[in-house]
Parts: sequence; C-alpha cells; structure tokens
Amino acid sequence: MGKTTTAINLSAALAAAGAKVLVIDCDPQGNLTSGVGIDKFEEHKTLYEVLLRHVSIQEAVLSTSFDGLRLVPADQNLVAANLDLVDSEERESRLRNAVQDVSRDYEYILIDCPPALDLLTLNALVAADTVLIPIQCEFFALEGISQLMDTIDRVRQAFNQRLRIEGILLTMYDDRTNLTRQVEADLREFFGAEVLRTVIPRSIRLAEAPSFGKAILAYDPRSRGAESYIQLAREIMSHEQRARPESAQSAG
Repeated sequence: MGKTTTAINLSAALAAAGAKVLVIDCDPQGNLTSGVGIDKFEEHKTLYEVLLRHVSIQEAVLSTSFDGLRLVPADQNLVAANLDLVDSEERESRLRNAVQDVSRDYEYILIDCPPALDLLTLNALVAADTVLIPIQCEFFALEGISQLMDTIDRVRQAFNQRLRIEGILLTMYDDRTNLTRQVEADLREFFGAEVLRTVIPRSIRLAEAPSFGKAILAYDPRSRGAESYIQLAREIMSHEQRARPESAQSAG
C-alpha cells in the first residue's frame, strides 16, 4: 500500500473534514479511479482527453459516492500519453494549465502519479505545489527516497520553483518488527521534520477497501486505517494553515 491508497484515503478524509476535494488519476492503471467506485471501462471523459484532445478539465470531472470528493478519471488510453506528448508544445505543463481552470473551485487537488518517472509524472510535479511521499517501511526505503528527492530538486530548478515537500509518510507500518522501527529511525534521523508524525499501519481492511470501490472511511470507519488517515488529513491541513495563513482555504 502506497501512493494510490494514500491518494484515495487522504482525499476522502479531507472531504470528510468539510473540504472540497478533487483527485486526479494520472496513472494509466486507473487504480484510483476504480478505488473510488468509478468503472474505468465505462465511457467517460478522462485525463487523456484533457491533456491531448483539448477537453476542459471541468468536462472530465466526475462525482463520487463520497460527499465533497470529485475525480478526474484515468483509463488505458493514458498509456499512450507519454508518446503523444513527446512532440507536443508545452508538453510538461499541460496538466498545470488545465488545473488552473478549476483551482479556485477546490480547497485541495490531489494527483496520483504513475510509479515511473515519465512525462505524466513530470506533468504532475509541474502542476503541484507540494509533494507527499508515501514510503513503505522496507529495506530499500532510504535509497529510493534519496533518488526521488534528487528528481524533485531537478524539477524545481527546471520547471516549478514553488514545488516543496509536503512530507514523507510511513506506510505499511508495523512497530512490532525491528525493520519498521529501524527504517523509521533512519528516515527521521536523515530527513528530520520532513517525516510526518502520522504513520499508516499495515492493515488488511485498508488493502480490501479499494476492491469494493470505497475509501476506508466508508468501508470501515472505525478501523485503525481510517483513524490514521483522519489524523493525516489533520496534519496536512495544519501544514497548509502554517504555510499560507492568509490563504488557508485555497490549498491545492
């Protein structure tokens, strides 16, 4: 469990707190789309049309079963986006330009990136204000996150000077194991306050929820997983209030 699980459940927790939230599925696998209960095989306007066929992002927004949460879906056509974008003008800023049209309509806009660093991921990083980095408590955690931090630095220098780290989120957390405790200690020593206080526990209920097209808050609202994402939403909202005290309601 990592980025998509977090995108689904954090967006739902922010919506449950009363925020207007848009989540954008930027991964051709479409797992976020199905994870919030939308059939990715039905006919919808998707992110592909937004990026490459001049469809406005408003036309692609779908309601979900979770109050306050809306979605821009993905489907398998998005696989072709990397090739189709290569020769396009402003290829790295297509998503940023699209999101600007709805930025005032939502307090939070979350983007679920593909697992690889490609043109879709670059579009997401150029469009974003901050990056939340979910990381599983595994042996190679430090190596992988160091590479990602280097990539973020390069994107910041070349395309998006305002990009900052929202935080590093420990997932699949099981404090009964020495490995989890060691990974946490290493990350907190190395990255300090960038590691969020909230941790996401290893949880069967969290793993099950997307297969039912539900966020954990709808699937099992009293579970440890639901409690952890509510706490994460509170921590993220407190970050926004400190970072932008005069515009706390316009976070993206």
